[in-house]
Formats: sequence, structure tokens, C-alpha cells
Amino acid sequence: MSDPLAKIKKKLQEEIDHLSHELNVELPKEIAVARAHGDLSENAEYKFAKERQTYVNAKIAQLKKRMGDLGMLNLNNIPKDRSGYGSRIVVLDVARDVKVEYKLVSSEEADVEKGLISTNSPIGRALLNRKVGDEIEVATPAGKKEFEVVELVTIHDRE
Repeated sequence: MSDPLAKIKKKLQEEIDHLSHELNVELPKEIAVARAHGDLSENAEYKFAKERQTYVNAKIAQLKKRMGDLGMLNLNNIPKDRSGYGSRIVVLDVARDVKVEYKLVSSEEADVEKGLISTNSPIGRALLNRKVGDEIEVATPAGKKEFEVVELVTIHDRE
């Protein structure tokens, strides 16, 4: 199985590289220019650059943690008989009598318009570890929804 997480890791690494460049090249220049203006206690440019530096440092740490989390994810541990990351799941919306197809993805890949829902979203969490025939009740911001799983294709079925 090719690494379906490679695209996410590449995107995260590109963002880390961009922020690292800003942190190590652009912000030091901005801080040096602001310092040259004199009194730092009244210097808005200096304060902004220092705040941005703190934010960029925190964002890089967050992205690196996410990269580490993705690196530890073993796709072979995803169940073969139940829904999990990468599963395509078709549910019947009981109230509307309409079939809806979702694909369970990471938060970085999520795009509700395309049916890609994060495993961290309310519906995504409710659909994890489900089999065909399972009935699910989900509390969403729009109210309670009831689904029945009618079709399931796991990440292993699509190899």
C-alpha cells in the first residue's frame, strides 16, 4: 500500500519550511530594523515582530508534533472489517431517507463539500469502528441526526 499520508506530510513539511524561513530570516531583519528606530518600549513594529516570532515558534512546534503523530500512525492497525481512517462509508440519513457518502480523513484533508470528513468531527467520530447495518445517532451543531450504515469500503479494500 502506498503511503496515503505522504501528501499530508509533504504539505505539513512545506508549511514548516516556510515558517522556519520566516522565523530565521525575515523576522530577525524586521526586528533589527525596528531596533534601529530607537526606543523599544514605544515601538509597535518591534512589538509586532516579537509577537509574530512567538506565534511562528508555537506554530512550528504544533506542526512538528502533528508530523510526529502522523509518523507513528500505522495504517496496518486500522480495522479491516470496520470503518476507520481512509474508509468510504455510505449511510442512510433516516430522517431524509437519503443516502450520503463520506470518506473518513485527517483534519488536514477534510473538505465537507467533497464528502471528506475528519475523523475528529462529530459525524466522523460517530462513524468510526462501524459495520454495515449499524445504526448511529449523532449530535451535530444542526441537531441530532440518525444514520444507518449501508455500505463500507475500508482503506484495505482499495489496495
